Amino acid sequence: MKKYLLILIILAALFVDGDAQFRLSSPDPSALTVARLRYGGGGDWYWGRSALPNLHKFLAENTNITVADIEVNIQPTDPELYSYPFLFLTGHGNITFTDKEVAALREYLTSGGFLFANDSYGMATAFRREMKKVFPEKELAELPFSHEIYRSPYKFPNGLPKIHEHDKKPTQGFGIFWEDELVVFFAYESDIGDGWEDYEVHKDPPEKRQAALKMGANIITYAMTKKGKDD
Repeated sequence: MKKYLLILIILAALFVDGDAQFRLSSPDPSALTVARLRYGGGGDWYWGRSALPNLHKFLAENTNITVADIEVNIQPTDPELYSYPFLFLTGHGNITFTDKEVAALREYLTSGGFLFANDSYGMATAFRREMKKVFPEKELAELPFSHEIYRSPYKFPNGLPKIHEHDKKPTQGFGIFWEDELVVFFAYESDIGDGWEDYEVHKDPPEKRQAALKMGANIITYAMTKKGKDD
């Protein structure tokens, strides 16, 4: 039942008039809100307060997705979780999920939900550990640059854009697939969330901020259309 609810929300958000207009809030039940996922462990799940409002605005002005720019913070066990087909997780440092949260997150992700995790810096080890609890039978696998997530609606022939230097390593995008559908996408050494924030926060140049927002649009477009894994 929950899977069908997610599908209805996704389809309703996709098939809208092409002249999308940004709204500070929307009574439209089909409007997409990217919900921020809260977690325990001491990490700053709340990092980047201006990121999601700016992403919502970019989506509304540049895609056909109807957007409700409402700040939503949610935990895996929240009964309202299934109202949000796309979850955003970010921060620095440690992440922990309780046993109940692990079970709830697995059910959500195997029922049509999607999780995008943005490593702001230093959360990779903890995130990998917690995802292994959610999907003990799966591994986070690096996606090839040919994957659809890097191709539509914007082209990223070299994969994730490099927004923040961090350890000066190349960017990598990792995923977990369930029944040939990508359900978790993890951005490492990219930090596109930094590029979503207001200019004053990190003073990223315009081209980096645009690249970050475009990559965000690609991730959400992919998640909403639920394309399967590349052959």
